[in-house]
Amino acid sequence: AVTVLAGMGSGRAAAPADERFVPLAHSAQLTVDAAMLAPDTLTLRIRGANHAALTAAQVEVAAQGHSLPVTANTEGTWTVAMKELGGKPPGKLDLVVSHDGIRELLSGTLAPPPAASAATGVAAGLLGNHKQLAWWILNIAIVLIAAIAISRRMK
Repeated sequence: AVTVLAGMGSGRAAAPADERFVPLAHSAQLTVDAAMLAPDTLTLRIRGANHAALTAAQVEVAAQGHSLPVTANTEGTWTVAMKELGGKPPGKLDLVVSHDGIRELLSGTLAPPPAASAATGVAAGLLGNHKQLAWWILNIAIVLIAAIAISRRMK
């Protein structure tokens, strides 16, 4: 049964997931993910409907009324130089992607990187992804302490 299930796959290997990339924009034919991999530099990953990287495409990017320089990389990503924005977060990005005789206009908002404070850094380090579990434990402990205090008063 295992070999039958394995044979039912699509036949293509899934691209490795990179958590640094976040969804920026999508259409019926394209998905655009973005990541700030270097200061003042945005990296775009554009995939087609079959989740394959687009390599034969032309990409134009504009933000805050400025056209930004875009460079194609060999691994199927595009690098956007953000220096012209003067250190401001880009906010809304407008992309024009020309591929397969089609020209698509996509828009997306790039969230600013989260500002990590010392307190949240410590909490994230201690609890990691278990914050909800920690809240449940804290709530149960408070209820137990209250139940013990009430039971002692009733004696």
